[in-house]
Amino acid sequence: MNTSKTDISSTPATQYAGPWRTAWRDVRRNKVAVGSLVVLFIIIAACLAAPWYADHVMHLDAFSSNINGTYLVNGVPKPVLETSTSGLGLGVNPIGPTWDPANFFLGADNQGRDVMSRLLYGGRNSLMIGFVSAVICCVLAGLVGVVAGYFGGGLDAVLSRGLDVLWAFPVYLLAICLSVVLINATLDIGPITLTSGSIILPILIIGVIYVPYVARPIRGQTMSLREREFVQASVGAGATDARLLRREILPNVLPTLIVFLPLMTAINMLTESALSFLSIGVQPPDASWGTVINDGVGLLYTRPMVAIAPGVMLAITAVALNLFGDGIRDALDPKARLRGAV
Repeated sequence: MNTSKTDISSTPATQYAGPWRTAWRDVRRNKVAVGSLVVLFIIIAACLAAPWYADHVMHLDAFSSNINGTYLVNGVPKPVLETSTSGLGLGVNPIGPTWDPANFFLGADNQGRDVMSRLLYGGRNSLMIGFVSAVICCVLAGLVGVVAGYFGGGLDAVLSRGLDVLWAFPVYLLAICLSVVLINATLDIGPITLTSGSIILPILIIGVIYVPYVARPIRGQTMSLREREFVQASVGAGATDARLLRREILPNVLPTLIVFLPLMTAINMLTESALSFLSIGVQPPDASWGTVINDGVGLLYTRPMVAIAPGVMLAITAVALNLFGDGIRDALDPKARLRGAV
C-alpha cells in the first residue's frame, strides 16, 4: 500500500507580517475607523483648497473688509450688507446663505466677507494648531514619562512634581492666563523671534499645558515595563540603559503615544477654538474656526449660519478624530481587542 506523505519543504512558509503591518491591516478592517479617516481627508483637502476657492471661485480676499461689496441675483447686483428692517431700521444685516458655491454659499459676516472662504481658511489654522501642538505634547510627554519612569529616584521626583504643578491648574484657566500674558508679547528664544500674534504661540501654549495628561500614563507604563521579564533578561545580559531604552522601552511605549496623537489633536483643536473665541488665540487677520464663531455671535438671531457652520465643522472633525483614535487603539492594543470580543 502506497502512503502519500506531505512534503513539508514544498509548502510555503507562513510569514509573520509584523506588528505594524498587522495593526494597519486591523485598522483597514475597521469600517468606522476607515470612514472617519475618509471624512478627515475630505475636510483636510477642502481646507487646503481655501486659497483656490477664495481666488478662483469667489474672487474675494477672505481677510479684507467688503462693506461696499455686491453679489448677483438673477444678474442684478445687490449689496452684501443689507439695511436692517427690524426695530428702528438701524444698522445693516449681511446676506444669508445663497447655497451657490460661487456666490456667498454660506452668506457673509458683519464685514461683508465670504463665510465659506473664512471657514476653509479657519480650518487650515485649527487643524494645523491642533496637530502640531499634539505632536509637541506627545513628544514632550513621552520624553518626560519615559525618563521619569525608567530612572526613578530623585529624577522621577523632580519631574513628577513639575507635572503636578501643571496638573494643579485647571487646563483652560492655565491656557487663558498664558495666552493673555504672551499673545501680545514679543519673545526672543535664541535665534527665533516670536512676534505679537504669532500662530506659534498658541501652538506652544496648548502643546505644553496637556503634557501632564499624557506623561503620567507613559510614566506608569514605563515603570511596568522596567519590571517585565524581557527587560530584566536584557539587564542580566549586560545591556546598557541607552540600549534598553532604544530597543525595549521605546518600541513598547510608541503605540500608546500613537493612540494619544489623534485624541490629543481633537482636544487641542477644541482648546484652540475656545481661546480664539475669547480673542486670545489666533489673532486677526488670521482666522480659525473659533474666530469665525466669534464673528457670528452678534448675528445669531439674523444670520446664525456664520456661527453654526464652523461649530458643525469643529464637531465633525473632533468626532472623526476620536473614532479614528479608537480604531488605532483597538489595532495596537491586543487587550482592547480581547475586551471587545467578550
